[in-house]
Amino acid sequence: MAVPLRYNVRNLLVRRWTSAFSAGGIALVVAATMLLAALVGGLQRILVAAGEPRNLVVMRKGATNDGSSQLPREAAQILRAMPGVAAAPDGTPLASAQLVNQPFIRVAGGGRENVLVRGVEPVAFQVHSRVRLVEGRSFRPNLGEIVVGTGAARRYGLRVGGVADFGRRQWTVVGIFDSGGTAFDSEIWAHVNDVQDDTRRQGYSAVRLTVAPGVDPTEVIRRIDRDGRFTLEAKPETVYYEEQAETANALYVLVLTLAVVMATGATFGALNTMYAAVANRTAEIGTLRALGFGRGAILLSFLAESVLLAAGGLVAGLGLSLAAMLAVNTLLRGVAFSMMTFSVATVLLEPTWAGVWLGVGFAAAIGIVGGLGPAWRAANLRVIEALHRA
Repeated sequence: MAVPLRYNVRNLLVRRWTSAFSAGGIALVVAATMLLAALVGGLQRILVAAGEPRNLVVMRKGATNDGSSQLPREAAQILRAMPGVAAAPDGTPLASAQLVNQPFIRVAGGGRENVLVRGVEPVAFQVHSRVRLVEGRSFRPNLGEIVVGTGAARRYGLRVGGVADFGRRQWTVVGIFDSGGTAFDSEIWAHVNDVQDDTRRQGYSAVRLTVAPGVDPTEVIRRIDRDGRFTLEAKPETVYYEEQAETANALYVLVLTLAVVMATGATFGALNTMYAAVANRTAEIGTLRALGFGRGAILLSFLAESVLLAAGGLVAGLGLSLAAMLAVNTLLRGVAFSMMTFSVATVLLEPTWAGVWLGVGFAAAIGIVGGLGPAWRAANLRVIEALHRA
């Protein structure tokens, strides 16, 4: 015969403050785990989503990102004329020579940090089809004009008609662009000639090109790799950003480590709560045994009580984490994250099923591990001893 579940619910309500504090500890573990997993999910999204399947990134062989790459002008000209490169309706090759720089810029709230400034040609807006102007106009060459991603505009307090101070000059903001929440939203774009003039560099960091419909991208990659005039390496843009997102994979180790540490503390809290419940309810346990409830029923009853406590913490943690994500994304407009290029990207927290299942797993582990020992002790109390202690 099993102990009715409402008996356990009543006991948790009677010890409401003790139950609330124990469930609160579990809720904090769940919320922290989900928030960290959401940060990882958001970082992966802005990077992986930035790549387009038909685009290739051409860099110097051995370079890990376009910030550490350097290409001569001649290489860019050859890439533009290479067979297999798509063309715009006006015949312009969809190959964008780009120069990346990471100067310091003032943050809206004070202080300085690196920002990624990408020198591009006008054709870049066709190569990167997700990037679109939402306010103002595009830059013109040799005038020190820039267009700013929506994330960078919020973070640095920039608006159309305003001025940005970085590098060796002041720049005029003439437009705001949006890329659908990808890494480009945290960048500032200017004409590549202006960035070359400001950085006193003549070449490029990389060339982004679009493969023509019907052409196998791997064939274009092989053709670039075999060209002995320059030591170039091409890879799909999706692969390039997946490699950049490996930083996010390393963060999962941090998520699990912190979650295990916090879950251990919460488990000890649950143990103390349940052991105290057993110590204070010896008379009840003796009475239940005298009424005919067996050891197994007592063990399952106390274990169910611990699991109910964990379930309450899980629900509270899910609600707390979702509220925190909403507050961070709307009020703080995301989290500043330092990228591999030493620039800062604005990352919106992205709820993930991995984070949810991590939270469920830790809550279940706390409830079972934290309740099993006390439940075993309660089940093994002798009836006469329990009634005598009462």
